[in-house]
Amino acid sequence: MFKLITHNRNKYLEMKKIIPSLEMLDMEYPEIQADTIEEVIDFALDHLGERIEGDFIIDDSGLFIHELNDFPGVYSAYIFKTLGNEGILKLLEGVDRRDATFKTVIGLRYKGENFKFIGLCHGKISKEARGKYGFGYDPIFIPERYSRTFAEMSTEEKNKVSHRGKAIRKLEAFLKRIGEI
Repeated sequence: MFKLITHNRNKYLEMKKIIPSLEMLDMEYPEIQADTIEEVIDFALDHLGERIEGDFIIDDSGLFIHELNDFPGVYSAYIFKTLGNEGILKLLEGVDRRDATFKTVIGLRYKGENFKFIGLCHGKISKEARGKYGFGYDPIFIPERYSRTFAEMSTEEKNKVSHRGKAIRKLEAFLKRIGEI
């Protein structure tokens, strides 16, 4: 049984669809400001590894909008809280190139060792927020080969193509390989 340490119930529910035995542990921990999501995860794994007994999982994601020099990137959660989707859309007013990449890094602390699983989803930013599902930037992100935003997809459909879905499936394959699920 693995614990996902997060405050985000939506994130937990998405991941639980792929790994049903996952449990949520709502716990505060410091999130450093760093240049990459991997650095944020490395710090959190080490910090929590000194404070939590047993195995656990953490996750961090970022939206990288290429025309904005990959902003908001590692600051995605903070920017979402301060600007929201409307603020991002305002920054892109009049911009034709709206390519973006969503990235998730899942960190696993297993028997005192750290492991990372990365998922990427390429797509573009829509011209307006659409859809009622999902959370965060889902209403403005359209994955490649789709015309709908993540917020217009069911969790199952989103998990098939999303950054988090790809990363959690890599984690799931690892856990199966080592006999933990």
